[in-house]
Amino acid sequence: MEISSLPHVDEHAQIVAADAHAVWQSVGEVLDRSFSEGRLAGYARLVGCPDRTAAGPRPLAEGSACPGFHVLSADPDRELVLVGRHYFSTYALVFRLDTAGPGRTRLRAETRARFPGPFGTLYRLLVIGTHGHAFAVRRLLAAVRRRAENVG
Repeated sequence: MEISSLPHVDEHAQIVAADAHAVWQSVGEVLDRSFSEGRLAGYARLVGCPDRTAAGPRPLAEGSACPGFHVLSADPDRELVLVGRHYFSTYALVFRLDTAGPGRTRLRAETRARFPGPFGTLYRLLVIGTHGHAFAVRRLLAAVRRRAENVG
């Protein structure tokens, strides 16, 4: 999948009081824990995601999967690219880590997605239009920040 061909949906960021390595580890742990919950596996099955269970190497690396996503690429301490698809959308969630000063890291989460057809349009309205997606991404970033700052 060519990520740049997917339309940009949004981007959210957090400044984390920890170095990039601690943030990277926390991203993997929080995503693995959050995405592997039973509810998400059921949702992934319901909407027709091919990736329905946690699989592959841990910590997350190229070839890893969790419900709804698989890792397209992983550049430790810099970038993690998750991609997925289902009946209503093809999407990517890209985590980028940038230096934000001594002992501080800017963690960004960019979402790109295509929502084809009338059902895709409705799905976009339900997920993006209600701000549910933005809420979930900001919550993930806050969980990563808390984990990294408590470990680091």
